[in-house]
Amino acid sequence: MGSLTRVPRPRRRRGAEESLTSIVLGFEAIVAFLAGLVIYGTSALPDPIPDWWGIVAGSVLAVLMIVSGRFVRYRWGIALGWFWQLVVGAGAFLVPALAVVALIFGAMYAYATIKGAALDRANATRAATDTNGD
Repeated sequence: MGSLTRVPRPRRRRGAEESLTSIVLGFEAIVAFLAGLVIYGTSALPDPIPDWWGIVAGSVLAVLMIVSGRFVRYRWGIALGWFWQLVVGAGAFLVPALAVVALIFGAMYAYATIKGAALDRANATRAATDTNGD
């Protein structure tokens, strides 16, 4: 009997928009987790909210951002990433320092979606002209 060898299937080609947005969400997940720890450690939440909610919120948001990074190949995945930007921005009402995080990562996510989509269109046009020009 011969040995069965598994032939690896080729990897799916990722576009620039998908790559850039998933990278931004991944790094923002790290910052969200660390922000939760800082919120807990500095007791930055208002009095009626227990401090441990900072860790819970930061951890949950970090996991959701990482999971969302897997779905940015779809339009709804990009929209979900925008939703997380709004959630971080809304957190600034409780902890004003999160406004800086929301502005920085919101700008990076906007750049990733706009420039990534432009690069994907340019690459698609280049690929179409290369195959037709042969």
